[in-house]
Amino acid sequence: MSAESGITTFRDSGGLWEQYRIEDVATPEAWSRDPTFVLDFYNARRTQLERSEPNQGHIGLAELEKQFDVEIITQNVDNLHERAGSSKVLHLHGELTKVCDAYKREVIDIGYREVKMGEKLGNTQMRPFIVWFGEAVPTMDEAIRLTQDADVFVVIGSSLNVYPAAGLINYVQRGVPIYLIDPKEVVTNMKVEFIQKGASEGVKELVKRLTL
Repeated sequence: MSAESGITTFRDSGGLWEQYRIEDVATPEAWSRDPTFVLDFYNARRTQLERSEPNQGHIGLAELEKQFDVEIITQNVDNLHERAGSSKVLHLHGELTKVCDAYKREVIDIGYREVKMGEKLGNTQMRPFIVWFGEAVPTMDEAIRLTQDADVFVVIGSSLNVYPAAGLINYVQRGVPIYLIDPKEVVTNMKVEFIQKGASEGVKELVKRLTL
């Protein structure tokens, strides 16, 4: 969704997982082993986000709120949906502009600034407010509820490989239309309407189909 905004993706060719090992930057074990390295990784992501702008895909979804009740469930940790004007955004994997204590009981928004070793929240080192591999997804139940209530379900720019988020499509009620927007072919056994375009052009096409 955010690739056209200049946000480095994780799984595409040349993406972050080719530059960094998941085990080194996105697990609780990595945080325990080398918190400075992990903080530096997310500080760099935050700097990149500050320089990025919502693309036409983000803006198109926000404008759909004029005609539909749009609920966005995102795997992205950026804030580009909110900056584009979307009012209902559920983050599955956390938020880059926030930090928390070790127990995720206290969460604060720090914007785009760096986090350094020694900065504490409560009595623990500040850590990125990110759901790392191996951690529970606390907003998953709400995401399932939203999916079950949907009259139209749209998947944008997801490989449908990252669980539990990829499993949401299985909660769509029978007969509800599913649109899948992605420039690459995505393999799924679900009945979907493919829009084989990037986020910006794909959302433009989606708007046409929904407002005919």
